[in-house]
This record gives sequence, C-alpha cells and structure tokens, in this order.
Amino acid sequence: MTLKAYPNLLLLFLFNSVWTRTVRQVYDELDPEHWSHYTFECPKECFCPPSFPNALYCDNKGLKEIPAIPARIWYLYLQNNFIETISEKPFVNASHLRWINLNKNKITNDGIESGVLSKLKRLLYLFLEDNELEEVPAPLPGGLEQLRLARNKISRIPEGVFSNLENLTMLDLHHNSLLDSALQSDTFQGLNNLMQLNIAKNSLKKMPSSIPANTLQLFLDNNSIEVIPENYFSTIPKVTFLRLNYNKLSDDGIPPNGFNVSSILDLQLSHNQLTKIPPINAHLEHLHLDHNRIKSVNGTQICPVSIAIAEDYGFYGNIPRLRYLRLDGNEIKPPIPLDIMICFQLLQAVVI
Repeated sequence: MTLKAYPNLLLLFLFNSVWTRTVRQVYDELDPEHWSHYTFECPKECFCPPSFPNALYCDNKGLKEIPAIPARIWYLYLQNNFIETISEKPFVNASHLRWINLNKNKITNDGIESGVLSKLKRLLYLFLEDNELEEVPAPLPGGLEQLRLARNKISRIPEGVFSNLENLTMLDLHHNSLLDSALQSDTFQGLNNLMQLNIAKNSLKKMPSSIPANTLQLFLDNNSIEVIPENYFSTIPKVTFLRLNYNKLSDDGIPPNGFNVSSILDLQLSHNQLTKIPPINAHLEHLHLDHNRIKSVNGTQICPVSIAIAEDYGFYGNIPRLRYLRLDGNEIKPPIPLDIMICFQLLQAVVI
C-alpha cells in the first residue's frame, strides 16, 4: 500500500548549498569591466561562447590532448574525449582556472605530470570521473572545494593526499576498488570542512574510520559492511544523511541504539538482512527499510517515545518527526498497525 510520495526537499537543499556556494562567489568576483584586457583567442578544437567569455568548451571533440588554454578561461570543459595525459604546457597561461571537467577520458596516474594540478592555485572544482586512475592523484590544489573521482579503478589513497585540502566540501570516490586497508585512521586528515563523503560501490567490509567530524552526508551503499561499531556516530556528530543500502547488515551487526542518533534525519538501510526495525531517534524524518527480512512491525516497540506520551502530546507536541517510512519488499502485510500511526503522527507517506 502506498500513500503519496514525499520529496526529500531538505536533502536537495543541502546538496545545492554545497554545490552553489562557491559558484556564487566566483560569479560575484567576475567583473565584466575587466574582460576588455583579455584577448579572445579560441583554440580551433573548441568553442568559445561570446556571451560567456570565461568558458572554454572542448567536450565531445575526439581530443587526445589538452589544447593551450587562454589566460581568460575560468571554466574548462574537456569531458567525453580520449585524453590520456595532463601536462603543464597547456596550462602555462591558465592561472585563473576555477573549474575543470575531465570526465570520461582515458587519464591514468602515469599520465598526470608531477605537480601539474597543484600549480592551478585558484582551482575550486576538479572532475576526473570515468577515467583510468588507480589512486587518488597527488598533489592537489590547496583551494579545492569539490573533488569528483567516481568510476575509476582507485584502490590506493596516498598518505597525506588530503592533508592540505581544508576547503574541500565534497569528496566523491564512489564506484572504485577501495578495500578496508586503503582507508587508514589518518586518510581523511585535513578535511576539516568536508560536508559530503561518497564511498559507495567499493569493496568495504567495515565502516571507515576517522570520518571528518563536520560530515553531513555519508554514502556507503553497495559495499559489504556487516557491522556498525559501538558509538560509531559519536565522532561525526553532524551527520544528517546516512546511506547504507545494499550491504550485509543484520540485527546482530547493529549495536543497541546504534542508529538512535539525534542528528540523523534521513536513514537508508534498504536491501540488507534485517529482521526487525532498529531503534531510531525521535528526530528522524525519513526511514528506508525496504527489501530486508522484516516480518512484522510493532509500533509500541519502535516508537522513540512511549505510545501514551505520543498520543497525549497531539499534533503540536514534541512527537516523533518521522514523515516517510518505506517497508516494501519485506514480509509485512497490510494494514498498517494503528500504533504506528499513533506514534508517528507526522507520517505523510508509507510504503508497505
């Protein structure tokens, strides 16, 4: 039985905040009155839109090399080519670069000239998804705010590679070949402002240690994680969105009150091996438990407060905030137990 869907507006808002904060800063710094001192040469392989003189579009051109980048360029689009190397020569004059998109090329670590990336002092966004990297490239520009390395072959993270990236807000390493041994206790040291960490679709069997304390969004889907360590989330007290779909979590792998964490608003545990709903916090708003092995739901047992208190407080009281509950793909049969509705009076969507 499905009630109306409830969009995850808060997640979208936070993600857009991470994405747009620096972009707005970049546009604010851009003064059209200063464009006149630039020469408007354009590499013959690329497109230079007159209405956007800071951008250079070299995507989908069948390029094997990066062309010479004019000094005026802030945004560089090189995705969907056959580029194998990143050398210093094309960037000699490109001291204003803020954004480089090199997704879907054939770049290897050996193809990246030593130190070439760290010399791009103003770079804020670096996209190297869908390449052939086997480790996180190093050294990196100290001002980076987003680093996207999804869908490579990364199995190694050099020691100290993130130590100077204190401005990084997003690190995307999903769909690589990371084992537990690749994530040491100091791997993420230095990422003091990280907000989103994506390590989904790797080969992890354990929860990664020493996640940066300011992390808001932690994505660990499609691994082989079996156990949540006791008090794991006490070291990341701001985590708000937690995704652990498609792992191997069982009831025995979750400590008492393991997910009873006041900061977590969105908890996704779909496609695991749970037979019961783990204890949750009254602040939780979205709970995904579909495709587990749950046979029944007892609202009295899972309610974060007593049913009597929830009923007495009424709509305007301090009642549990759960608004979306997904339980399909289990062995639960409708109707929804009345005590679920009594406890979670703010529920707007239930899938069962």
